[in-house]
Amino acid sequence: MTEPAFSTGTAVDPALEPDVVSFLHREARLADEARYSDWESLWDDDGVYWVPMGPDHDPRVNLSYVYDNRKRIRSRVAQLNSGARHSQTPPSVMRRLLTNVEVLDRGADSVTVGSNFVLFEYRHALTTWAGRVLHTVRRRPDGELRLAAKTVHLVNAGGPVPTLAFLI
Repeated sequence: MTEPAFSTGTAVDPALEPDVVSFLHREARLADEARYSDWESLWDDDGVYWVPMGPDHDPRVNLSYVYDNRKRIRSRVAQLNSGARHSQTPPSVMRRLLTNVEVLDRGADSVTVGSNFVLFEYRHALTTWAGRVLHTVRRRPDGELRLAAKTVHLVNAGGPVPTLAFLI
């Protein structure tokens, strides 16, 4: 599965449903608050979480920082919840901002939204992460929203990146 390159972002429809906007904000807040089990519950059964190492990378060919299917997302959350992830002792305190939110694609039951983000992480010092995030949100027949895919294109992906021992 190849996601659009980092520079992707021609809006196809400026109108984004308020419940989808709320869903994106909730996903960010749950990750910021280290509410990992609640964050995990937002994912659909076939969800894919990807953080590529380069803007035009293909996860089938190129190494990625993160390329998790639903099973691996569950495993990652279990590790974070265990308290035994020493790279998170003390745990990071995080706050992120989503901005420039645009609808990039619409399907019969899904919408792909691109936005810019800034994430402030504090663990011994302040680290700032920035980039573009693509969320594909699926609406189930019962109206419930689920995360089908999340791709995070880091601004500094081509250079040295500190540990990613948390969710971005």
